[in-house]
Amino acid sequence: MQLNSFITNTKRLMKLAYPILIAQLIQNLMGFADTVMAGRVSSTDMAAVAVASSIWLPLILTIYGLIMALAAIVSQLAGANKFEQVANETYQTAWIALTLGIALIVLYVFISPVVIEHVTLETNLKTLMFDYLGYIIWGGPGFCLYLVLRNYSEGLSFTKPTMIISIIGLIINIPANYIFIYGEFGMPALGGAGCGIATAIVYWVMFLSMLLYCYFSKQLQQAPLFKKFYWPQWSAIKNILSIGLPIAMSLLFEVSLFCAVAIILAPFGADVVASHQIAINFSGLVFMVPLSLAMAVTIQVGFAVGDGDHDKAKEICRYSVVLGLVIAIVTAALSLGFRHEIAAIYTHEIPVIELAASLMFLAALFQFSDAIQVISAGALRGYKDTKSILYITFLSYWGVGLSIGLVLGLTNWIIEPIGPYGFWIGFISGLTTAAIFLAWRLKVIQKRFDQAIIEG
Repeated sequence: MQLNSFITNTKRLMKLAYPILIAQLIQNLMGFADTVMAGRVSSTDMAAVAVASSIWLPLILTIYGLIMALAAIVSQLAGANKFEQVANETYQTAWIALTLGIALIVLYVFISPVVIEHVTLETNLKTLMFDYLGYIIWGGPGFCLYLVLRNYSEGLSFTKPTMIISIIGLIINIPANYIFIYGEFGMPALGGAGCGIATAIVYWVMFLSMLLYCYFSKQLQQAPLFKKFYWPQWSAIKNILSIGLPIAMSLLFEVSLFCAVAIILAPFGADVVASHQIAINFSGLVFMVPLSLAMAVTIQVGFAVGDGDHDKAKEICRYSVVLGLVIAIVTAALSLGFRHEIAAIYTHEIPVIELAASLMFLAALFQFSDAIQVISAGALRGYKDTKSILYITFLSYWGVGLSIGLVLGLTNWIIEPIGPYGFWIGFISGLTTAAIFLAWRLKVIQKRFDQAIIEG
């Protein structure tokens, strides 16, 4: 591996990745702002936002995973100079997104009255939580359509608009929170539930901003969206679903695993749950770096595959994994060196800080396998090989990771139960398994392309 070539590829990847990273961090910052501003009203309001978000985020992330298929499709079409097909694929994804966005509203309207009756929570907390969901749900169609336009733009290698529009969203989110939480400018004071209205408004503003960018952008005129209107086409929709559903389910497996472990740890007490949540939250922020890199890899690999340059695709995969490991060394070193200080940002309680710092030691270890698995998965998306990601992540996260966590954390089958440490060892085991199998699958796919070239 030549240093000059590594530096050149790193620059290209980071040019695509850094706007995505900033956009992802801003999305997290919006959730942080919601929690903090609701907490200023009362702990009940903060708890309502936290619980409602834990229901909303898995739903919207699953839809996000499905729509991510568009970036791979568009990048391959762009690489093959088939720009005239991009608009149709984008419209078909938009029909899926709009259907899912409306389905969220219908689901809430019909199911929430039944669920509210059977949920055993303190009355005010339950009311605020379902009010929040009842407000944010109306932003669902807007956010789903925004994700379509975002993946259309990113698939064509234009990632900066995502960053700029996320900044616009944050700028609107904070004052909108203030207005609806505290009842300013004649609006009713809704407490934590007001965050739901603010977020719904932000979702629609982000969609409209992205729509205006796509309409007026000269850069996107190579694959214009508005010259022709496309009605739903089942064959195209079926193809998008076949690529996107495995990505969506993979994301759901990962998110639900961490949620499940948080529930399992609840009997260990508030300190353990809080420490676990601190380590998970910080690990999630760090994970945004390799995740953004993986999204850039999807775009570049897809473009190279569409162009028929399979050697270039392999080179991108090779350099991106090395770059991911270099980044993991830096983030792991920072996590280890400042784990007590990082934990102290979240809480002032010494026992919680100590336990969180010890869990963050384990979190630093899995950053290496995490980088390999997410970048390998990003490369496989570029090849449109997504079903393998579904099978491997399910086996790794739930089959290996959770099983080892349960055995080490709750039983004495191997050693005495070690509680949260057992589950974090399970995380390391699951992510390492995923890294091994996803990297192996990537090699298999690359060999198939090489063989096809030889036979062709």
